Amino acid sequence: MKEMQISEIWSVLKTSHGNAILLKPKKLDVAVPIFIGTPEMQSILIGKEGTKLSRPHTHDLFINMLANVNLSVKKVEVYELKDDVFHARLVITGGEYSNDKPLILDSRPSDAFAIAARKKCPIYIAISVIEKTGVPLSFFINEFDEEQEPFGGGDRHRSLREQLEQAVAEEEYEQAAEIRDLLKLLDNDE
Repeated sequence: MKEMQISEIWSVLKTSHGNAILLKPKKLDVAVPIFIGTPEMQSILIGKEGTKLSRPHTHDLFINMLANVNLSVKKVEVYELKDDVFHARLVITGGEYSNDKPLILDSRPSDAFAIAARKKCPIYIAISVIEKTGVPLSFFINEFDEEQEPFGGGDRHRSLREQLEQAVAEEEYEQAAEIRDLLKLLDNDE
C-alpha cells in the first residue's frame, strides 16, 4: 500500500498550456498541477462552489445512482503517475462494501475531483506522486504577482479584490476562483 497524503483542490487555473487543477497536500508548501479539459474544469468548479443546476450533469447522475443502491464515495486517491499520466480511483463503501473491503473504481483524476467536490469527500495523493510532481507554492504566487505587477502595484490585497470583482462581473469564473484562492492564501500567511 502506497503512503498517501490528504490534499485539497487549492486552485483551478487557466494557463497558456491548458486548464490545471492545483492539488495541495495539507501540511506541505507544494502543489501538484494536473492538467484537465475545459468541461471537466467547469464540472469541478460547479461542484466546488455548490452550484445547483436544473438538470443533473454526468457526475451528479453517478452520485445519484450510487445513492440509490446505498453506496457512497468515501474518498478519492491519486495513486500513481505512469508515463506522465496521473491515475486516480474512487473508494466506495456501503452495501456489501465496507471500510475494510471497499469497491475500488479506476477514474480519470478530473472525474474523481468533480465527484469529490460534490461529495465533499477527502482527496489523497501518493507521496511518490508529490515527490515527482510537486511545485513550491511560491512559484504560483510569484508567477501571479509578476503577471499582475504592471497593473496593480501598491496594496496586493486591494488589487486582487478589484481583479476578483472584475472577473466575476465578466463571468470569468475560473480566473475568479484562482484569485479567490490566492486571497485566502495571503490572508492565512498574515
